[in-house]
Amino acid sequence: MIKIFIGFAIFAAIALFALFKGGDIDMGGEKHGMDAPHTEQAAPAAPAASPATPAAPMAPAAPAPVEQTK
Repeated sequence: MIKIFIGFAIFAAIALFALFKGGDIDMGGEKHGMDAPHTEQAAPAAPAASPATPAAPMAPAAPAPVEQTK
């Protein structure tokens, strides 16, 4: 039982050390308001396929060759 407590204490100390040395870490969860930082830029929309040309049907994938060992 004491080994579990010592292991937990060591793990907690390492975790707290990493959190304090990590800099600006926000442990507040998800942000959905105007104060939420948005680092990703919106990707440009892909042009839609023209309805005049139907999509080609996909061919079934060929099975992978099986190596036989003797």
